[in-house]
Amino acid sequence: MKTREQKQKDLDALTQQFQKAQAAMIVGFNKMTVPKDQELRNQLREAGVHYEVVKNTLARKAAEGTAFEQAAGHFKGVTAIATSEGDPVTLSKAISKFTKANPDVFTFKVGVVEGRVVELRDVEAIASLPSKEELISKIMFLINCQAQRLVTVLSAVPRNLAIVVKQIGEQKGGEAAS
Repeated sequence: MKTREQKQKDLDALTQQFQKAQAAMIVGFNKMTVPKDQELRNQLREAGVHYEVVKNTLARKAAEGTAFEQAAGHFKGVTAIATSEGDPVTLSKAISKFTKANPDVFTFKVGVVEGRVVELRDVEAIASLPSKEELISKIMFLINCQAQRLVTVLSAVPRNLAIVVKQIGEQKGGEAAS
């Protein structure tokens, strides 16, 4: 059995995790097998997400004074929390994918994204968005595309002038030979 000091350390760690998180998904599971649990943990680890099964009373206490306080009513039954300090899209994609693949074992309770409580339909909408890196690359492509067009237009004037001068030179050279 844990001592009071160990329980306080667990509470402090979970509170700190809640304060740092940009997004979190509170989930439940029923009859989860060890292979399925390992599969979920591996998927979440690859996405850079922290996942742990928590005690409900500990989670409710840790949620006090954080953005998760609004979701404290969902800490019932078997509960696990997946938190992400980074992009909420990767967390949403990982949870949504596993929930769809295992609806009989895994249930979504509620999510918290940037301080707002979100339902399953919102998580699925977030999951359909491109990630932050994809959006940045698309913006950079659009900026680069416009710059390339500008360079093409600006270089066309001297190039066309050089072509005209060359053609005039060829015409005068052709007249002199006649």
